[in-house]
Amino acid sequence: MDFAMERKRIVIVGGVAAGASAAARARRRSEAAEIVLIERGPDVSFANCGLPYFIGGEIKQREALAVQTPQTLKAMLALDVRTSTEAMAIDRAGKRVHIRSLASGTEAWLAYDRLILAPGAVPVRPPLPGIDDPRIFTLRSLADMDRIKAAAASARRIAVIGAGFIGLEMAEQFVHLGKQVALIEMLNQILPPLDRPMTMLMEDELKRRGVELIVNDGIESFAAENTLTCRLKSGRTVSADLVVLSIGVRPDTALAKAAGLELGPRGHIRVNGFMQTSDPEIYAAGDAVEVKDLLTGEPTAVPLGGPANRQGRLAADHIFHPEQTQPYTGALGTAIVRAFDIAAGLTGWSEKRLQAAKRAYRTVTVNDNHHAGYYPGAKPMLLKLLWEPATGRVLGAQATGFLGVDKRLDVLATAIAGGMTIDDLAQLELSYAPPFGSAKDIVNLAAFTAINARDGLVTPVDAIPDDPSIQVVDTRPAPLAQAHPLTQVRAINIPLAALRQRLGELDRNRPVVTVCAFGKTAYFAARILAQNGFNVSTLTGGIRAHFDPRTPAKLPTP
Repeated sequence: MDFAMERKRIVIVGGVAAGASAAARARRRSEAAEIVLIERGPDVSFANCGLPYFIGGEIKQREALAVQTPQTLKAMLALDVRTSTEAMAIDRAGKRVHIRSLASGTEAWLAYDRLILAPGAVPVRPPLPGIDDPRIFTLRSLADMDRIKAAAASARRIAVIGAGFIGLEMAEQFVHLGKQVALIEMLNQILPPLDRPMTMLMEDELKRRGVELIVNDGIESFAAENTLTCRLKSGRTVSADLVVLSIGVRPDTALAKAAGLELGPRGHIRVNGFMQTSDPEIYAAGDAVEVKDLLTGEPTAVPLGGPANRQGRLAADHIFHPEQTQPYTGALGTAIVRAFDIAAGLTGWSEKRLQAAKRAYRTVTVNDNHHAGYYPGAKPMLLKLLWEPATGRVLGAQATGFLGVDKRLDVLATAIAGGMTIDDLAQLELSYAPPFGSAKDIVNLAAFTAINARDGLVTPVDAIPDDPSIQVVDTRPAPLAQAHPLTQVRAINIPLAALRQRLGELDRNRPVVTVCAFGKTAYFAARILAQNGFNVSTLTGGIRAHFDPRTPAKLPTP
């Protein structure tokens, strides 16, 4: 008999993204199945990515975050939803789960025909002195959200530990509430998954909005006084009425480990392309699993809501109709964050990750507007493209700017998933009208620049050299170069329009690096110089791409 037509019991442990998605898909696949959803917390199917925005007041109604309730899931999908119920153990031989009601303490064994584990991840809370102070919070659930929102109401100064995606969202929302915010990151930059230059614009925005940004300094301990004292590894102290830890998550896989399921080196549940664990009748999905990297096929873990939902759906599909189910292709780690007026994100591999893996790559950075520059409201955007030299295949991309960042990242994520090359990107036909884009979109522009680099039409460099033997030619118009000089190097200002007439001012026996505000003019200048016998390179992305808000006097915004 068809499995979908049989009265089989599917037990799902974990009721948020992956678990709820699996339950809904399972019901659509089979009206006959008995589907039991076990959730340790009081809420199921809630939008945990929206939690910071309710704390800050952008989302007004709490119920908007509760995508479904046990009652609606029962009414719409005929699910047996058991909240405040913990899965204690798995008897794989007997195909049953030991469960306990957290409200009554009642325990029972629940048989299953197929089991789906979607336990998610839990926030990292390191064993630091003072970490148990009740004013130190993590954010993972609606209950966490409620506690933070209540505590923030009376707080004046708040410290956010960790400047990743969630940390930035929390810092932004606390500023919206009128709080003094310190954002502390142990690494030397915010948004550690991105390459350093791609974070500079957002760093500048955070400071402009009054966030006290402390980087390259980790938390060492907390001391409880009238306010909390956060002691950093440098010895510096930060006082706060409330602290939010946002330093990462770890997979919640104790149940799977105790059941003898195979785990990866960082504790994630290993699954195949159909989300089956080492026990083929037990599936796993979401933040707790180890999947393959889409580009390399190597094991990776991506704790993001989008992949979790797709994995839960796929697991349910495979249970009922394995012959129709396509395997999970892998994860790219596509992510984006907004802080005030700036957005930043990435897809695929970053430069530092490629360097660490010792993989061959090339990269270019380009600057352009998010739509036609002549149409009112055009905003600048910075895009970094990475590709494989041997094949031209796109390996990764990062973008930051005011508007349109999400659109470009989505295009590039699709390109990577499709195995597209820089030549394919150059030919990509994207929607264009002046309010929406440009005839040559920044994605096309990045591909053009990459092809120019590959074909030897330009040699990009990613920093202005301080070697006095190298001639730095500033090709900006004279008034702009005088208003915002390159004070850290000796540069000769030869505007592009005058370059052909002033070639005699340059020494053909010494290398040249051309620079400009956004990179285009410097490239045009480099082509002139190269065809006149000069050994020339160009600052990729222009001065704007290398503006560091920590040292604005050196590289001001043009």
